[in-house]
Amino acid sequence: MESIEIVKSGIFLPERKVESEYIENELNLDEGYIKKRTGIKQRFFAFDEGIEEMAWFAVQDMDLSNDEKESIGMIITATTTTDNLMPGISNYVQKMLNIDRCICLDILAGCSGFINAFDIASLYIGSGRVDKALVIGVDVLSRFTDPDDINTLIILSDGAGATLIGKSDLDEMYYSCINCEGKNNHILTCKSGAKIHMEGKDVYKYAVTRTVDNVKELLDKAKVNIEDIDYIIPHQSNMKIIKAIASRLNFDEEKMYINIQNVGNTFCASIPIAIKEGMENGIIKRGNKIILLGYGGGLNTGSILIKV
Repeated sequence: MESIEIVKSGIFLPERKVESEYIENELNLDEGYIKKRTGIKQRFFAFDEGIEEMAWFAVQDMDLSNDEKESIGMIITATTTTDNLMPGISNYVQKMLNIDRCICLDILAGCSGFINAFDIASLYIGSGRVDKALVIGVDVLSRFTDPDDINTLIILSDGAGATLIGKSDLDEMYYSCINCEGKNNHILTCKSGAKIHMEGKDVYKYAVTRTVDNVKELLDKAKVNIEDIDYIIPHQSNMKIIKAIASRLNFDEEKMYINIQNVGNTFCASIPIAIKEGMENGIIKRGNKIILLGYGGGLNTGSILIKV
């Protein structure tokens, strides 16, 4: 167990806000259909922002000091919608930060990518390889959404979130539980040059079962009871899924941090966006024990228990 802390966080959401009513009109759906199915009132679509720019804007929102910039030994970005194979988004951010040398990685791990990236960064920090790491989640899903596919069009959104993490001087806690089930990876896919494909019923079944198993395994590893957890920050997939997870964990629904109604499903960006919002609005407080819970394409499932 390493003592990892979230030092700072930042977000970026495009200016173009799209209300659910607009999509309902476009698809000739009943009024209120999208909110009832997903809980989403609005989402954000990028207009001309590139994915690298969005990642950089989220980092800028952190207002890093010169000392903090100099302490960054690793930049790792999670995404599912990168435009370029090389250089990576992390390399772009490194250049914008004017950091001469550091480890830069972009990873593909579906909607759980941010959790995987966070955990990889924590291992580098814990081993002493780096002092601090910049972990970014960013996706521009509107460019990979089939306008005729109601399953994806009504939920997907664009955004970016970033966190600066480092080793804590205090005796805090950090546990993780990361796993993948490749045998069922056909239910959520996106091939190069194609649109996102999702088999909704199968994704729902996976999301409300494997996530619960994963969290229970995490708690067992940490020897912590679910009652000791102050908040769970889940991937903002769908309101029904999030509430079902809470119910199956016997966890107070009010302690599930939910912002999907205002942001939509931003895949890899959803958890870091929620971290920033939750801490900024005072809901998530220093000293809270929280679980970060990611799940999605792969099928990747990951959870992290950390004391903020």
